[in-house]
Amino acid sequence: MQKRTLRTTLCLALATLPMFASAQLTANVALTSNYKFRGQDQDTGRTRAFKPAIQGGFDYAFGESGWYVGNWNSSVNWLSGNSIESDLYGGYKFAAGGVNWDVGALTYIYPGAKGANTTELYGAGSVGPLTLKYSHTISKDYFGWAGENAGSGYKGRNTGYLNLAFAQEVAPSLTLKAAVGYTRFNGGIKDYTALTSTKIPNYVDYALGVSYDFGSGVALYGGVQGANKKDYFGFVNKARAIVTLSKTL
Repeated sequence: MQKRTLRTTLCLALATLPMFASAQLTANVALTSNYKFRGQDQDTGRTRAFKPAIQGGFDYAFGESGWYVGNWNSSVNWLSGNSIESDLYGGYKFAAGGVNWDVGALTYIYPGAKGANTTELYGAGSVGPLTLKYSHTISKDYFGWAGENAGSGYKGRNTGYLNLAFAQEVAPSLTLKAAVGYTRFNGGIKDYTALTSTKIPNYVDYALGVSYDFGSGVALYGGVQGANKKDYFGFVNKARAIVTLSKTL
């Protein structure tokens, strides 16, 4: 029995060797004039438009299998005791019905401020220059909005985010990019914020810009990003001119 188990284990290990042998590791680093997430400034310590952030991470693709994992990080400044966002994700890409699909899970981690930690499941479909993606919160809280980790009794689970993105090369090395997103907060968040007599509104974010590819993995992006409902969220939703220099390794 032990020999049979050992043979089975060795066969499985040998079967997976081609996948690991063709695995691809890429890394990226960027410097941006303002990091916005879903239309909102991730530096609330300053009201001005220039709030530079350094970013970077890596992606590991398991050959042609479609499976991948990755990590992405950015400096942030909207939580007490925390100055970094660290994302961990993994998923599966495949083609079916003329659509390129991407499904997976992503966890946003804020060391020193666990009340903001959030986990989402996502699914995206791409056809030509268009990509439609939906992210659904499965963690108890949504970036601290429900205060669940602080003992509020309310949950942020089932908050959803829908995003439609467009990317099309319009000239050699020049790509036009546009996106619009919609954040729908769940009832737990709305009930919790109602305790302050002001209900949090769902909101729309947007982005429009161009990216120029210099070659060798170097790209420069310039555009405008922001969101509506500024009367509730304040300056963090303001439209900002953003410039980002990135390098893929």
